[in-house]
Amino acid sequence: MFALQYTVIKKQMLQTIVNTELPIAERFLVKKNVLSNGTGRKRICIVTGTHGDELEGQMVCYEMARIVTENIQRLNGTVEIYPALNPLGIDTIQRGIPNFDLDMNRIFPGNEHGTMAEQSAYRICKDLKGADMVIDIHSSNLYLRESPQVRINVLNEKQLVPQAKHLGVDFIWVHDAATVLEATLAHSLNSTGTPCLVVEMGVGQRINHDMCHRLVDGIFNLMHEMEMWDTAPEGEIAEALVCKGNHVTFLNAECSGVFLTELRTGINLTIGQSIGKIVDPLTGTVLSDVVSPVDGFLFTIRAYPIVYEGSLMARIYSPLTPKGGTSN
Repeated sequence: MFALQYTVIKKQMLQTIVNTELPIAERFLVKKNVLSNGTGRKRICIVTGTHGDELEGQMVCYEMARIVTENIQRLNGTVEIYPALNPLGIDTIQRGIPNFDLDMNRIFPGNEHGTMAEQSAYRICKDLKGADMVIDIHSSNLYLRESPQVRINVLNEKQLVPQAKHLGVDFIWVHDAATVLEATLAHSLNSTGTPCLVVEMGVGQRINHDMCHRLVDGIFNLMHEMEMWDTAPEGEIAEALVCKGNHVTFLNAECSGVFLTELRTGINLTIGQSIGKIVDPLTGTVLSDVVSPVDGFLFTIRAYPIVYEGSLMARIYSPLTPKGGTSN
């Protein structure tokens, strides 16, 4: 193991990468924790908190900081942890940046001379530039529950899919280039040569502990493959399904009502299998039986039960579905 082959150089340092004035003598701060050891020059960055209502990444950052700090001798390189790119959003439980009515993940790479939000995005991109890998962690919104998955622009498929497989997620979704917004952090980094993997999992405003632990193990597994961590995690790392082309069925509500389901993500469905039902609580009647139109893997399920006609209720990956998927 390489842990015995280098001179130990231990370092932990909290750094402020954004420091902007706020009204009433306060500051807008974005901080990172830098953990370094050994002679290795590789650098991995764990980034989250872009959306203030997505909280899974907070537990992942805590576990990464805790485990690396307690086992610093196993590290050969640098781990940088950014828990809150949008601290005001986290403070107020808002997806965007309060007062600016902005989704922070729509303003990258920012502007050095722009608004406070644009300046922050610029400094974050500048700080992350040159990393050997960036893991950008997101949760779903309040309405949908997602299996652990990585989403990749088809333009970066060749480079990033092999890396994503080491994370042990359920699903890797390779999107057409046209569906990936250019103003996201991941696109801004990947387009300038800094590899970035976008992880989606769980549901908004909640933390799924099992999913977080799985991702932490996956990150250490990736670090082991990068020769930054001396051993692979114990236990089996899941093999992800890879969706190349849009073999995804979008299942939408046929009517308005209350959607009731007992299912969770991460399961295989057969065509005609019951997913749930839309009911009318006033009359006690079933308005619509929701069944799977394909054989496939359920990676998205509605978490918020109130639906309107057309509301997204599920996404199912089916290798046999023609490219373009289907929508009910």
